[in-house]
Parts: sequence; structure tokens; C-alpha cells
Amino acid sequence: MSELLFVAEQEADGGYVARAHGHAIFAQADTEAELQAAVRDAVQCHFEPGHGPALIRLHIVRDVLMAA
Repeated sequence: MSELLFVAEQEADGGYVARAHGHAIFAQADTEAELQAAVRDAVQCHFEPGHGPALIRLHIVRDVLMAA
């Protein structure tokens, strides 16, 4: 596997929740930096050494509400 995609969303409390596309891997954290570390840790725990992805893509989805 060359790449694993995570989609992350910001929660109402300001924290982040990420889920892997196609795998049952989840991570959560308070900041983006902590989320990156949590995602790496979750991937390392999920895969046997040498069988994980070469790259992890973290796609962070944000909604911006603007006055018209």
C-alpha cells in the first residue's frame, strides 16, 4: 500500500476527528499537530511492521460560515 487517506473534521468543541478511508482506523485530538501524531500512532498500531502505507494523507474538511 503506497498511501492511506484520512478525512478529518473539526468538531463543535474545537477538536478534530479523523477516519481512514477503507480501513477501520480512527483518531481524535485537540489540535492539528496532535491529530497528525494520533493518526501516525493509529496507523502504526493497525498494521504489522512493514505492511503499512508509505504515505498518510490527512484531508481536513472545514466549513466556513460567512454573512451574506
